[in-house]
Amino acid sequence: MSIEIKRSVKPVDYHDAIALLEERMEKLINKKGKELIWFLEHNEIYTAGTSSNTNDIIDKTIKVIKTSRGGKITHHSHGQLICYFAIDLSKRNKDIRKFIISIENSIIETFSEFNIYTKSDRKNIGIWVNHDNESKKIGAIGIRVKKWIAYHGFSINIYNDLSKFKKIVPCGLKDKKVISLEHIAKINYLKFSKILEQKLIKNLSVSNYS
Repeated sequence: MSIEIKRSVKPVDYHDAIALLEERMEKLINKKGKELIWFLEHNEIYTAGTSSNTNDIIDKTIKVIKTSRGGKITHHSHGQLICYFAIDLSKRNKDIRKFIISIENSIIETFSEFNIYTKSDRKNIGIWVNHDNESKKIGAIGIRVKKWIAYHGFSINIYNDLSKFKKIVPCGLKDKKVISLEHIAKINYLKFSKILEQKLIKNLSVSNYS
């Protein structure tokens, strides 16, 4: 399977990242270029998905950037692992549901490699972990599909500043908390992302959709 794996060491400007994603998406629509999995970070920024609500902005002084991904409002910053992709679902039976499950399973399986139990939630999309007897969100997923090309991606809180989430209602979930990996275990950031890369390649294999 020909998927380009891209890693950015320095933080990538949000607008530049989305422009690259959309360019790759258009190439895939026109049957040109390779599918993409891209690991990166952003500098601090609040983004709002297509189903966002201004009522979810608690601190009205913050700047929120509207974006074309699904989902509501979230926060990106240093220490948060972001994975963007551009994947051709026409090669995968146009099965959006299975694609999302493949993404969720890749993240869950990666955490499992470090003996950390996480789960998905059909009602509240994302990846959740039990901490202090409470289910908290550690991973957020927001995608868009255009002409059967899935793009945008997901984020995982590794050691980012969680206090920034207090200025919004993260993903529109008022009664839910967020958590980062550093509050659960000390794990090498690069090792985690490398294993995640392997899981994604395995679970997104076209042969799994036949």
